Amino acid sequence: EPAQRITSLAKDIAEVIEEVGLPESTTGRDVRVAYHPPCSLLHGQKIDGTPESLLGLAGFALVPIAAKHFCCGSAGIYNLVQPDIADQLKSQRQTAIEALSVDYVATGNIGCQQQLQSGLTKPVVHMVELLDWAMGGSEPASHER
Repeated sequence: EPAQRITSLAKDIAEVIEEVGLPESTTGRDVRVAYHPPCSLLHGQKIDGTPESLLGLAGFALVPIAAKHFCCGSAGIYNLVQPDIADQLKSQRQTAIEALSVDYVATGNIGCQQQLQSGLTKPVVHMVELLDWAMGGSEPASHER
């Protein structure tokens, strides 16, 4: 029972932002974004589409990544305990991303962010960084124009 109570209270930041809503003055600055859904969110918490919807509402142009359900190889500590397989998954994911014409790759998990950025030429940021920028915050530091 205590575990079920905690589980019922736990939410991803995307769920919280969806409940609170984005300000109407939000603007995505004409930026193309590919969103990589973390396995923990997509498969574990069954949250599909919420982060993409928020990025779209913030004015970003979403570019879908082929086979969005594929893992990037991070999977918690999977990249540490199974590095060969994790590297294969990362390479597969990075190839799909590099084929896209985007300004940013966004994700909702720091593990995915670190895994994908390692060897990817496009900047990988947490989706909250883009939402913050759209609401008047600073442009994510990893972006180079």
